[in-house]
Amino acid sequence: MQHDVWSPPPVLLTVDLVILTLRESRLHVLLVERGEDPFRGMSALPGGFLSHDGEEILDAAHRELSEETALPAGSVHLEQLAVYGDSGRDPRGRVVSVAHLAIAPRLPEPVAGTDATDAAWVPAEAVLSGEVKLAFDHRRIVSDGIERARTKLEFSSLATAFCRENFTITELQQVYEAVWGTELDTRNFYRKVQAVKGFIVPIGTNRRTTGGRPARLYRTGPKTMLFPPLIRPAPSAMEEITKEKEA
Repeated sequence: MQHDVWSPPPVLLTVDLVILTLRESRLHVLLVERGEDPFRGMSALPGGFLSHDGEEILDAAHRELSEETALPAGSVHLEQLAVYGDSGRDPRGRVVSVAHLAIAPRLPEPVAGTDATDAAWVPAEAVLSGEVKLAFDHRRIVSDGIERARTKLEFSSLATAFCRENFTITELQQVYEAVWGTELDTRNFYRKVQAVKGFIVPIGTNRRTTGGRPARLYRTGPKTMLFPPLIRPAPSAMEEITKEKEA
């Protein structure tokens, strides 16, 4: 009796990047305009296939990040987000994406990669609301990436990845407001930040602010996990209604 020889199913592997930054105190995500089929002309996350020379997944993510931002790997917070492998997510066949979340302060204007015709920073809320349509399942990936960032802001020092090396508490508050999508009480925020020992550390110098007294400067402290955590405010009833409409 002859047995068929088993052969592995054809599966392609890609990396996709959710690159977040703040521009004019608003959370933005980097999108590219696809220059090839499928979904030619549609907005999508930057990313691409692993190279055929044995490239590791993390190395591929760093390569794509460097191509899109022209920044060295050490200057950007980069972490693996999730794996997306639904059978119908890509019309070219079974394509599995290992998505990564990247965060850095004041990233420059992007340059389109090899398979894109344009690249631009787009307000995150325009993607989450569906105002900007994305190719593949990239809206889901963006949503997951932003939710990861929102959650980690509560329990970790990730917020400082959006800031310059030296920053004011006001600038740190702007990060929380932009990522969480809600306004915070200044005095309450200051009190909560100061209660987390080792979160931020004063550097002994001030920065002149427009029309006010100099603001004290801080840098990232040694603590990577926050205790007590900075819990984000519960959404209002109006915000919940808005989310239901967007979904």
